[in-house]
Parts: sequence; C-alpha cells; structure tokens
Amino acid sequence: MEKKFNYIWPTLLALAVAIGIFIGGKLHFDDTPEKLFSTNSKKDKLNRLIDYIDYEYVDEIDTDSIVDVTVNNILGKLDPHSVYIPRSEMQEVSENMKGDFVGIGISFYMYRDTITVIRTIKNGPSYISGIKPGDRILMANNDTLFGKRIANNEIVSRLKGKAGTKVDLKVYRKSEDKLMAMTVTRDRVPIKSVESYYMLTRDMGFIKINRFAESTFDEFKDALRKLKLRGAQKLVLDLRDNPGGYLGIAEKLADEFLVDDKLILFTKNKKGRVKKAYATKKGDFEDKPVYVLINERSASASEIIAGALQDNDVGTIVGRRSFGKGLVQREMDLGDGSAVRLTVSRYYTPTGRSIQKSYKNGNKDYYQKFIDRYRSGELVSVDSIKVADSLKFRTPKGKIVYGGGGIIPDVFVPIGSNEEEAIESMDDTYEFFSRFVFEHLEKDRKQYEGYTRNQFLDDFQVDDILFDEFIQFVLNRKIKLDFYAQEEKIKDYLKANIAEQIFSPNVAAQIKGEHDQMLQKVKELDAESLYDKKEIGALDPKN
Repeated sequence: MEKKFNYIWPTLLALAVAIGIFIGGKLHFDDTPEKLFSTNSKKDKLNRLIDYIDYEYVDEIDTDSIVDVTVNNILGKLDPHSVYIPRSEMQEVSENMKGDFVGIGISFYMYRDTITVIRTIKNGPSYISGIKPGDRILMANNDTLFGKRIANNEIVSRLKGKAGTKVDLKVYRKSEDKLMAMTVTRDRVPIKSVESYYMLTRDMGFIKINRFAESTFDEFKDALRKLKLRGAQKLVLDLRDNPGGYLGIAEKLADEFLVDDKLILFTKNKKGRVKKAYATKKGDFEDKPVYVLINERSASASEIIAGALQDNDVGTIVGRRSFGKGLVQREMDLGDGSAVRLTVSRYYTPTGRSIQKSYKNGNKDYYQKFIDRYRSGELVSVDSIKVADSLKFRTPKGKIVYGGGGIIPDVFVPIGSNEEEAIESMDDTYEFFSRFVFEHLEKDRKQYEGYTRNQFLDDFQVDDILFDEFIQFVLNRKIKLDFYAQEEKIKDYLKANIAEQIFSPNVAAQIKGEHDQMLQKVKELDAESLYDKKEIGALDPKN
C-alpha cells in the first residue's frame, strides 16, 4: 500500500517530538535530592509483591521487566516529562547529553551488508589514521563486521572501547581496489550539538543548535568567535526542532545576549522555594541584534532562551509557537544502572510566565494537543493561536506576551505546504536524501574531487538526470509526491546532502538556507531595520 506523506507526516512528526522531548528532558540542578527509599508501608508492599513473584510464582518470570513496567506506569501518572531510563539505554543517553563518546570517529551506513564510511570526523581517530569516505570496514581485531545479521549496536560496541586502546581494522578501498590493514587508536569523539554555523550575510552570522548538552556552550562560543572574526555583528540563533537539555547551559547561553543583572528565569519547587538566575558580566554579544528561530518542536531549554530574551525586550523571536514545556527534571540514580528523571519544579520566564501546557487529562491527550495544532490552523495563521487574557503579561517596554502552552514569536512565519514539509521529513527523519546521495557517490566519487568548497557553492548544479534518479529512488520506496512541483527544493536538498558528505554540515546548511522561509524573513526584518535607521538619521538635525 502506498504511503502518502501529506497525510501521515504530522502524526509521525508528533511521535518524533515525543521522543525528542524525552531525550531533551535532562535539566541540571544543584539542589540535593531527598532520599528516595525511606521505609514505609507503601514501599514495603511493592517490595514484598516482587519477592513473592520471585520466589513463589508457579512460572519463571523476569521480575526486572515487571519492575520496569511498574516504574513506567507510576511515572506515567505524574506528568509527561517524568521518565524512566533503563540500564540498557543509560550509556547512549549519557553520551548524548555529555557531548562525546570514545570510539574511532566515523559515520557509516550498512551498504549491501558491509560497513561503509560516509565520512570521518575531522581530526578524529579514523581521520588521522587515513580512513576515507567510501572505505569498507570488514574486520575489527579479527571480528567479522559484515553480514546481514549484524546489528548496528553490535558493530558500534566492537568499535568502541577505552580511550587510548588500539583496534586493528581490515579495510577495503573500492576506489583503489585494495585491501588494507589499518590500526586506529580510540579517542574521545564529539557528538556535536552546534549542528552548523556560517555567515548568512556580510555582517550576520548563523548558528544552529540541536540540543543543550554539556559541550553546547563551549561549541557555541567557538562558533561565535569564528563568526565574529568573519565580521558578524548580528546573529541568527536557530533553535528549531531543539527539544532542550541542561538548564544550566541554557542559562549560560542566554547570558551571552543579556546585560548584567537581567533576570533569565526563576524556578519554583513543591515547597514554594524560588531560585532565580541572573545575567552576569560574561556576555559576548550584548546590545547587538539577535534573531531567535523557534517552531512547534522547540522545547524546554530552547523556550528558556526565547522567553528570557523576549521578556527582556532583547532581539526578535521569529517562527511559530513553541512546544510548551515549563517543567524541570532532575536525574536520580536508581542503584542498578538505571535512572529516573523526575519533575522537581516549574520554571517561569522573567515576566512571571509559565509556558507549560496543560497535562491534566493525561499523557495521550498531552501529545494529541500537538497534532491538533496542525488541524486547528495555528501553524498557518497566527490568528488561530488561542490565548487567554488571564495569562497576559507585559515586558518592561510594554510588549504583550502570553503564558500557557509555549512561546508565541514576535514575528510569525507559517509552516510550509504538506509537500514541502514532507520533503523536509524525507531529509531529516527518513534520510532518503542522505542515503540516495551516499549511493550516488559510491558509483563515482572522483567526479567531485576537483571542487573546492566555494566552487561547489557557486558553480555546482543538480542536473535533471540526478533529479530523475532521485524520483525513481523514492518511488521504489512507495512514496508519492508531486516531485516536479517541488523540483527546486528537491534539487537544493540533493546539493546540500552532497555538500555535507564531501565537505561539511556547514556547507549543507548554507545551501538549504538559501530558500529557508524563516531565514528569508530574518533578512527582510534586518533590511527594514537598516532602512528605519537611515530614515531616523536623515531626520536627525545632528546628522
């Protein structure tokens, strides 16, 4: 049966958001957790029940799985963001939030049952050892890594290890038809949260952040420093699709744009204890124009930054109403390698807004409300956003802002058509473009060897042959779209994915940005701002 993206993509996207918000829910606090397991009759009852099942029940039962189900059921009665992390998932979740892992530094596909390198991490272990895109890794320390029955997580576990340890690889290089023995020394490999950065205009930089991990602030500072050296006096901070992460990192990043002693946010816990966070003297981009991009999938720490700037009348928030997560979690160890992220407080923006949407009707209703946004028309028209006068607040300069259910942007940009959004889903969620481009490069990588980065940006054009091949690739996967109506966007995405695999994500982002509606709106706003300044200057008798 044929899949039709224009009908199923909102539901699938909502599921992706739920997973993303789960991953992004790890917000850090310094206060000490109360003891979880003090003795009382309620806890004794659960312990006794598990013991009875363990020792007396007629059949063999995996009580660990029963405990997992029980914990999930208990947390499910609390709120949508109090979650359980099983022991089996803790390492991956921790690495994602820490911002690095120990490995050999490659991204790969299983291509015809063999690990094939998409690209190596620049200056990482494999890059230093001479592994190249297109190389097939056949063996690691005499363990076979090819075959249809080998799962990705098993491959990753064989390539991971302790920092400084060596792994002997057998590598086949197709371009030279040569089998090689290579030794790679494992090391820490970054998991980038600053996805891309580049100069959007002559004096405006662009930085996209995909989550708030331990390494995010340092990555941001590095990107900002490089953009300032290139002349950036203005900044676009792209927080679209960012599900959040560490609260402390969001505070530090907001501090970059706010002058000393401005309130960033405050939190309130069960006992009514209020904790406030203020801007410090450390900001590197104060009193300079900043545009923050948000959408319906921006949540948590992303909303903290948007709310802090909006409530302090700093910068311009552009996009669509954000997700609406105003709860704060703290991760607590359960003693067996698993953990729980428990909601311990609510956060409020500087004007006193809570942007948490209601979850009183349960988790299913909570995420259904996200899907309802597509049906209500609020992603197409700002007038369709429902606001309550009781949740109206004013910023110091008199701008009206609203609490409840997310951050409403200062400047609204509607969502694209179903088919435009389907193309983006094919790129981000389903990786059709990436997989197709990978297979295209596998046929002949040498055709791109003569391009420099700038030559590729200026001169390369996706021809009709490659476009038609992509259409056939997608049709073979039972996807129906009006491809020719979206020809320009598809060709841009093909070019961007080629750029990402042969150059870097920064080049890919620059190509996609050329037809990004929100970025076009930012350019319009910036041009209007410059025009207004010129008009004011012309009327000023001092000029």
